[in-house]
Amino acid sequence: MVTRSGVNAVGGNMPSALGMFQRFGLDRQLGRHLGHVLVWGMLAATSSASTITSPARAQEARAPDVAAMTRSVVGVKATVPSNARSAESLGTERSGSGVVIDGSGLIVTIGYLIMEASAVEVRTADGKTHPAEIVAYDNASGFGLIRGRYGFKAEPMRLGRSAEARVGDPMLAVAQGGLEGVHATLVVGKREFAGYWEYLLDEAIFTAPAMAEFGGAALVSAKGELMGIGSLFVHDAAPPLAAPGNMFIPVDVLKPILGDLLAMGRSAEAPRPWIGVTTREAGGRVVIQRVTPEGPAAAAGLRPDDAVLAVGGQPVTSLAEFYRKIWALGDAGTLVPLEVQRGGRVETLSVRSMDRHRHLRLNPTF
Repeated sequence: MVTRSGVNAVGGNMPSALGMFQRFGLDRQLGRHLGHVLVWGMLAATSSASTITSPARAQEARAPDVAAMTRSVVGVKATVPSNARSAESLGTERSGSGVVIDGSGLIVTIGYLIMEASAVEVRTADGKTHPAEIVAYDNASGFGLIRGRYGFKAEPMRLGRSAEARVGDPMLAVAQGGLEGVHATLVVGKREFAGYWEYLLDEAIFTAPAMAEFGGAALVSAKGELMGIGSLFVHDAAPPLAAPGNMFIPVDVLKPILGDLLAMGRSAEAPRPWIGVTTREAGGRVVIQRVTPEGPAAAAGLRPDDAVLAVGGQPVTSLAEFYRKIWALGDAGTLVPLEVQRGGRVETLSVRSMDRHRHLRLNPTF
């Protein structure tokens, strides 16, 4: 299960992880979580996870400035109209974090915080509040961009290379709120992630222990570089353990589309077909949980509890397979033939897909 408001088990050298955490100067924060981390490490001792850098080698590198990290992370508050498409599921008052990534006040956050927002404000580590403008919302990646205005100033954080993150790497998860928002964490997995809202990442980063303030939080490496943006709470961060944790969108997903987001407010790639359903996997089938009102699936007669057996005549058994087969049919607007089981019958429905951005009631900026 995942929550918005999955992963190789942890292995490696746990004392080395402790040494790395001590480099951050976070013994008190670590104390809240270290017991869980050590237990998970012992349970997964037979895994083939990467070995963590030794304390001696870690000391060779300059310890990152944790206080500077907190100055790069801001609080984000968004107000969303009550008639927004996402108001019922995500609320009209949303709050989380964002990370300043350049000298002009550009902030990357998780997209659902600002989706359909009519007003956004940011709060810096020193407590100052500034209005912010929405720069981009990109449904495919999950990222949102905003820019602080009217005297907003904050230290930018360098973008790292999330491809270099390894299972077992100690990192910091940094949310708004200064040092109180800093949490010691470990990378416990890198794997595909399929979200119930027609969302798919080829590789997401999973961390543990879980933090509550995950939305838009920064995942920061031992070099002090941004590695990912917090998206979700998950109950299965490190299968087969029932281990809660968080999912982060890797920053490498942002880099190739950043120019497009700044220029156009979204990726320049052709929009994917969206049909307007939330789904779950059950017994090797994709089951419809909810049909978006006034969306394509609703217009075609798809119903909750329908089990999708095939897309375009090709069987599907997982969310990832379901999404990829839909997207392979063409761009937004393409007709999506679905074979569904409804009660004791098998029916065929054709859904005229659309661009989700056209369905949302987005800010006129877009």
